[in-house]
Amino acid sequence: MYKKQSLPEICLFFILVLVVLVYFPGLKGDFLFDDLSNLSEISKYGDMSQWADVQKFVMNGIAGPTGRPVSLITFVPQAEDWFTGNALPFKVVNLIIHLLCGVLLYWVTCLLLRAYGEIKEQKIKWIALLTASFWLLHPFMLSTTLYVIQRMAQLPLLFTLLALIGYFKGRALIVTKPYFAYVLMTVSIGLGTILATFSKENGALLPLLVLVVEFCNPNTNNKPLWQWRAICLWLPSMAIAVVLLHYIDFSPDPWPSRNFNQIERLLTEGRIIVDYLAQLFIPRIEGYGFFQDGFLVSKGWLTPPSTLFSILFLLLLFIGSFLLRKKYPLLALAILFFFAAHLMESTVIGLELYFEHRNYIAAIFLFLPLAAGLYALSEIIKPSVVIFVSLLILVFLSAMTWQRASLWSDENKLMLYWAQNSPNSPRAQSIIAEVLARGGHYQQANEIVELALKRRPESGLLSLQLLLQKIKDGSVSQQDFIRTKQQVSLHRADTQAAIAIRELVFYTLDKPPIIAKYGDALLDILNAMSDNPSYLRIKDFKSYALFLQGRILTLQNKPDVAYQYYSQSLALSADVEYGLNMVVVMGNAGYLPQALKLLDETEVVYDKQPESTLKKSNTYYDETIKQTRRDMLIDLNAELSKVAS
Repeated sequence: MYKKQSLPEICLFFILVLVVLVYFPGLKGDFLFDDLSNLSEISKYGDMSQWADVQKFVMNGIAGPTGRPVSLITFVPQAEDWFTGNALPFKVVNLIIHLLCGVLLYWVTCLLLRAYGEIKEQKIKWIALLTASFWLLHPFMLSTTLYVIQRMAQLPLLFTLLALIGYFKGRALIVTKPYFAYVLMTVSIGLGTILATFSKENGALLPLLVLVVEFCNPNTNNKPLWQWRAICLWLPSMAIAVVLLHYIDFSPDPWPSRNFNQIERLLTEGRIIVDYLAQLFIPRIEGYGFFQDGFLVSKGWLTPPSTLFSILFLLLLFIGSFLLRKKYPLLALAILFFFAAHLMESTVIGLELYFEHRNYIAAIFLFLPLAAGLYALSEIIKPSVVIFVSLLILVFLSAMTWQRASLWSDENKLMLYWAQNSPNSPRAQSIIAEVLARGGHYQQANEIVELALKRRPESGLLSLQLLLQKIKDGSVSQQDFIRTKQQVSLHRADTQAAIAIRELVFYTLDKPPIIAKYGDALLDILNAMSDNPSYLRIKDFKSYALFLQGRILTLQNKPDVAYQYYSQSLALSADVEYGLNMVVVMGNAGYLPQALKLLDETEVVYDKQPESTLKKSNTYYDETIKQTRRDMLIDLNAELSKVAS
């Protein structure tokens, strides 16, 4: 027989089983969006069973300023699944992390309530159980868990919770074992911050989050010395504030690839934060999805009017949390923790406006006042009524999460759902057009893109996709290329547009008649894109545009001009891997003299390239360069012999 005291832990186990069941349909979903751009780096670095290749993959991340090596290393054991295109093992690991975070949240909440002065152990456990259960089963957390690459958002929470456990454990020992207590708290906060930050940059907020927890604590017993708080909490929090102040730029156009400036972003984020709160307390089966490029930007305090009302509401919450802190510390904690966790991603940095995963950390204590309120209610009315209400909430959340997981199991349905709910999003309308085009409905697909272009003429993605669709359906004309070139000057480039031009060029390279007829027009479009400053803000775009032009010129039988473009591309990229790729392209096309000259330049680049940036081992490049030169010289001599004979 189990002890009554263990009942909350037994219930937590069944909650975890329930989470697995409601998430199960979504585990068979595929990779999405940023999964492809981030995890495709695995393919660049060769065999993940070799430590040298693993090290290069982990230390050359592209997702953020830190490279996020801690997150990347967790993908290494699943490299084989990436090569086979199997997303299931990745999603299973993410689900395990989600479950582990739920267990740790239960533990942290118990420790927090004890630190806040609560002495009734059963009360502590039941409140912690409800808090963790509401968070675990909330449909808003599903997109973070089932979107493979958002493991980068899960791991900072994992390390934050572990650090909080160490902090609370140490805090409880300040009176009895002060030396050990301060060492434990310092190591927990320090190590937790490092691991969280190198999982994703918002992990650097950990000291500030601990500061919020301490600020809201009504219990002054065992409070750490002000000197320790100043060094371990205030100092790193102030450092984050200084970094964020460095990002302040109220110029008219600080981010050429965005359709908003910094003031507009701050105004818009007020509406977005309110929307996050609305969806957290009034859940929906599915949110806005990943097509946030069409989100309505606030151009002023009353444009739209909800901007002013949202900011006033948030200001009221913020001020109210200070006024009510002593009487309702858990409510103050929920509000201030939520705001603090959004400080990096929802303020002055030029990120995309809206993403659900930004609430994965922010919402962990948001349901704590609700859980505490339900327990308090059970002391006033019949406990059975409160149990029924609690179960009703859990069933409601489970049903919604299960339905959302079912939608996530089918990539096409999910994309179309998002797209149909995002009429102002170029990416969303692009998806609808792609689906129609794949079904052979090119005219409808073209109409969708043309209509979207009228709403968003600055979208490079849409104008390039329309051109590609017309090439595919055979209706393209010289005028279409001219119109696309003219539109390029209006583009506010983003990575989607850069991907679109790559797909357009590579498709035409497999269609020699198209290159023969429209190759020069395509070169003109690439030149126009290279002249647009917003495209040049995209990392390596200029180098890649030159490479694409070289590919076109190679197919046009203009080897000397193609060599010049390849040479410029190599000089800009300064990467032996790109150089060898271009050498092989020229060599396979039969232009061996030009390919050999390019190989010599590639070897010079290789000699100067830092070893840490190499995608493969020195031995590989040494042997590849030597073997490539030998093979091409043999082929060239054979050709010269044929000519001589």
